[in-house]
Amino acid sequence: MVGFKATDVPPTATVKFLGAGTAACVADLITFPLDTAKVRLQIQGESRGSVRAAASTQYRGVLGTILTMVRTEGPRSLYNGLVAGLQRQMSFASVRIGLYDSVKQFYTKGSEHASIGSRLLAGSTTGALAVAVAQPTDVVKVRFQAQARAGAGRRYQSTIDAYKTIAREEGFWGLWKGTSPNVARNAIVNCAELVTYDLIKDALLKANLMTDDLPCHFTSAFGAGFCTTVIASPVDVVKTRYMNSALGQYSSAGHCALTMLQKEGPRAFYKGFMPSFLRLGSWNVVMFVTYEQLKRALTTACASREAPF
Repeated sequence: MVGFKATDVPPTATVKFLGAGTAACVADLITFPLDTAKVRLQIQGESRGSVRAAASTQYRGVLGTILTMVRTEGPRSLYNGLVAGLQRQMSFASVRIGLYDSVKQFYTKGSEHASIGSRLLAGSTTGALAVAVAQPTDVVKVRFQAQARAGAGRRYQSTIDAYKTIAREEGFWGLWKGTSPNVARNAIVNCAELVTYDLIKDALLKANLMTDDLPCHFTSAFGAGFCTTVIASPVDVVKTRYMNSALGQYSSAGHCALTMLQKEGPRAFYKGFMPSFLRLGSWNVVMFVTYEQLKRALTTACASREAPF
């Protein structure tokens, strides 16, 4: 077996909470350039008043976007918004992933056999709750990833400046812009991601195709990443466009989606699909593998402290 061995003692809610946030930060550090490329591709083609984004830098594909950004803005531009991204994961992933098992047990009333309905309810609940906690960090992250690193188009100078500027220019609720599409997106993402991972892992273990170790976690996470991208991509594009929009550009998330459909057609909802899949696939693999190992390591460490002899 590779990695830490499974223990007989189940991890506590605290271990899961801390482990999920830490694992998500590790995954973000590794995959953040792919997320930035995804955001740039998703907002490409939208209007800002009379100025078309298409008139500015054009991005083609994942690698092309990354290379263009490095050439025109420097390598550090790939990590625009990283601080807000890590703040987001520590608050966001800790809730939506770390509390998933606890909420699932609540819906199943402690039963070991959870139905798909109970898993979907748990995923929707923790996904929506996480948005309520972490929405401002997501708004700042998206704004940073969307802005060019240099020139007159630069909107914010630092993470703190972004929080202050958004609150000052758009009001307190500006930091909660896009909450509705984000709740929808994360309810969908959480269900697709956690429930799919749960189901694939359970199926592999019950069929004795794999044991509960790294290959099983890797396979389950990769499958979860693909399913999540296919299901959540349209909502993700609308969320990114709406959160990055200028004040008054769209009256609502629904108006944003309708404008995209009218001006760019249905394919606009899958803009940035490949970077989304590369990012979600790799993010899921890194996050779930790290999370499973952290749970075991922290549980073992806690058990050792309680019983040193």
